[in-house]
Amino acid sequence: MFKVSPLRKRQVIGGIIGLVLGVSLFYIFTLDATEEYVSIGPMNTGHESLNCFACHADAKGNLMQQVQSNISHAFGARKEGVDFGTQDVTVDNCLQCHDRPNDRHPTYRFSEPRFKDAIKHIDATTCITCHTEHEEERVSVANINYCMNCHQDLVVENDPLDVSHEALIAKEEWFTCIQCHDFHGNHKYNVPEKLKDTIPMKVIEAYFDGGKDPYGTDKKYIALSQEAWLETLDK
Repeated sequence: MFKVSPLRKRQVIGGIIGLVLGVSLFYIFTLDATEEYVSIGPMNTGHESLNCFACHADAKGNLMQQVQSNISHAFGARKEGVDFGTQDVTVDNCLQCHDRPNDRHPTYRFSEPRFKDAIKHIDATTCITCHTEHEEERVSVANINYCMNCHQDLVVENDPLDVSHEALIAKEEWFTCIQCHDFHGNHKYNVPEKLKDTIPMKVIEAYFDGGKDPYGTDKKYIALSQEAWLETLDK
């Protein structure tokens, strides 16, 4: 029979208790019912019904392989580390539900060389720059003057607006862009021709914070629900 020295008895008991607690907590925290306690924050507007696995896929390999690979990377025996536990969330995760052909500002466009200076100011190559998850809002970008990074030289022929785009750009009133134009161009609505008829900034800010959609509910494309997304995986 395995004997434990009296001097080591407390250490062994403590180790066993720690192991049991660790395994138990690991199991409990992987249950669907505990997702809200594990999450780093509330889901953003429109994502309230998503489960963690919709974005956080299991990392490749088992736990031991992930540990070994990252230790090897730390000691220089491996060029790159690997995801631990779950894979990093990337723009590809977002596009599985939100990809559409009519997007006016698709993320891939900003990988073109002509936008290399613009993305130094706002990295539009990834969704999370403007839509950081677990913030309980719709848009998380701090300033609404991001149009200035690409449209400084904008020229609108036969400008229909009563205050010309040229004048607004000269005054650096970049916040007015979003008062007329839905960034992704996914709403069907008539763009106003008078500045006084544009959407007030307070309404825009409330929308970004998760409030009512001021551009209307008539959309060209509806993002996939979690159920619809799962069906695409089965095909």
